[in-house]
Amino acid sequence: MNFYVAAVNDMLRLPRQTPTVGILVCGSRNERTVRYALDGSAQPLTVASYTYEALPADEQATLPSPAAITAALGHDPAGAPDA
Repeated sequence: MNFYVAAVNDMLRLPRQTPTVGILVCGSRNERTVRYALDGSAQPLTVASYTYEALPADEQATLPSPAAITAALGHDPAGAPDA
């Protein structure tokens, strides 16, 4: 995660923009995945879970839908479980 955040801050972020925030998307709750992905992170971070449907409508409107995220990641929920 640090690699990608640092690369975006260095190569894409404009001086007027605030520092990049990395978002780790997991298909299900898996504390080991989060721990390994963020181990040794020097950046401030927080980990939270939420249900898209529980978000206020204005916040839902600013985020991609769960179906759009699933499609972008090429994940087939009917297929084999994630490793």
